[in-house]
Amino acid sequence: MEDDGAVHEIHSLKRRAAKATRPVPIPPVLVRMLREHIRTFGVAPDGRLFRNAAGNYIDASAYGITWGRAREAALALDEHALELAKRPYDLRHAGISFWLASGVDPAECARRAGQSIQVLFRYYATFLAEARNHANRLIEESMQRWEAPMSDAEGDLESPAVGVT
Repeated sequence: MEDDGAVHEIHSLKRRAAKATRPVPIPPVLVRMLREHIRTFGVAPDGRLFRNAAGNYIDASAYGITWGRAREAALALDEHALELAKRPYDLRHAGISFWLASGVDPAECARRAGQSIQVLFRYYATFLAEARNHANRLIEESMQRWEAPMSDAEGDLESPAVGVT
């Protein structure tokens, strides 16, 4: 597609065919929030969820202004000073990190994020290493329980069965 100089160009998804789509699975609680937003505000004739008061595209500078106001309202002074969630795009990283921390399989995280597993491992290696350490602890605990002698309350596997004919 040629650059016609328009501020908002219609183009395909990054590195995808012009008519390609990508499913974006979201949890039911977020589906409910999205449906409520649509009930309240509707959608633009072209299907966009967010538009300005005149029904047009939102200017990029308006996102920045609104995001800055939201950060000031929602964050404590020290969080704001640390530049926590400095850009709306930072929420993507936070979301993927949350999925990983929740125990979602990394391959599924990559699929939902629309990126390769290699990209996921490159950017979330520290997070994934912690998940690996947690998995090792769980396996170690299970092995210790498996190797521990059974108590009388759990039954003795060595004794002959009673009442079996």
